[in-house]
Amino acid sequence: MNDEYRLRMEAQDLTKQPPTEEPERQYYFMKKCREIVKKKSEELGRPLTCYLKSFGCQMNARDSEKLSGILKEAGYAEGKSENADFVIYNTCTVRENANLKVYGRLGVLHGYKKKNPSMKIALCGCMMQEPSVVEKIRKSYRFVDLIFGTHNIFKFAELLAETLESDHMVTDIWKDTEQIVEDLPIDRKYPFKSGVNIMFGCNNFCSYCIVPYVRGRERSREIKEIIREINGLVSDGVAEVMLLGQNVNSYGKTLDSPASFAELLQETEKIEGLQRIRFMTSHPKDLSDDLIRVMAKSEKICRHLHLPLQSGSSRILKAMNRKYTKEQYLELAEKIRRAIPDIALTTDIIVGFPGETEEDFQETLDVVGQSATTALLPLFTASVPVLRRPP
Repeated sequence: MNDEYRLRMEAQDLTKQPPTEEPERQYYFMKKCREIVKKKSEELGRPLTCYLKSFGCQMNARDSEKLSGILKEAGYAEGKSENADFVIYNTCTVRENANLKVYGRLGVLHGYKKKNPSMKIALCGCMMQEPSVVEKIRKSYRFVDLIFGTHNIFKFAELLAETLESDHMVTDIWKDTEQIVEDLPIDRKYPFKSGVNIMFGCNNFCSYCIVPYVRGRERSREIKEIIREINGLVSDGVAEVMLLGQNVNSYGKTLDSPASFAELLQETEKIEGLQRIRFMTSHPKDLSDDLIRVMAKSEKICRHLHLPLQSGSSRILKAMNRKYTKEQYLELAEKIRRAIPDIALTTDIIVGFPGETEEDFQETLDVVGQSATTALLPLFTASVPVLRRPP
């Protein structure tokens, strides 16, 4: 935590009621947690340890940096394994395998907790936004101490304090929120690069995707707040930022004074000391000509664009509710390559979508094959993650 944030925490008076404004309220509870953890550490004659495991996307990874930052300010030392005093899983629910991993690891944690009854176990993230999952944990995994979701990650210090002071399961799941609370401590994984949330949620409702339901509707941060955060990161040694959003191309639509993602990139590029700018993820239906022009002229935006295709069949794309056709995607890819010849285009492809025929599959192969047979050479310059196609 930098000096500014530490001063904000130390300024809190625990003899008074906690502040009502965020994020000062969370600094109050961080200080309270620190006192609780310090007392427990003195009783045990050793530092309390924490372990954080993150599943899922870059958004989850960024959330985990926030959780880790709060845990460290609460006085926990970083543990090397799940056999720690406080274990938290930041879960993903996009892939079933991630869910199964969480349930499997909970069995292991139960064994650790039997040996260390004061151990605390927390679950958060996208998986916790599913009511059926929360109900299953309440019934079958009653040794879990804390459950919260994606919308109130910022409230972790407050929930942690409640958990440390109680002997019952604490559950705090929000269905949705318009609230954005930043300016909290972050424990960056890398000193030279950092993710920066520019927006949260998604409005696209692709038929295969649960993100709008577990991350909520789109809400963008103000440009001035994003630039202020990046300036702070650069002053702390960060040379590269990754601007994060479920669909960065629709950034700014929810602001009182609407702005575009291209405008945000132009403002970001002005920051002295910042050397590289990356972003993800882009939805093809929202990628603008302005964005292409800004990328083509930029000396800081990396020559990489992740542009999910999902399927080469226009019929399947319609079933997926992607709102573009195969032809539109290829035209867009060609436009990008003409403007930025050295760009690296990467993509996602879903194979075996419900209702997909052999002809649909061949349409997808055709798009991939064009990387070697057309002026788009190469269309995709990195490996393509492909889900297994059922027999």
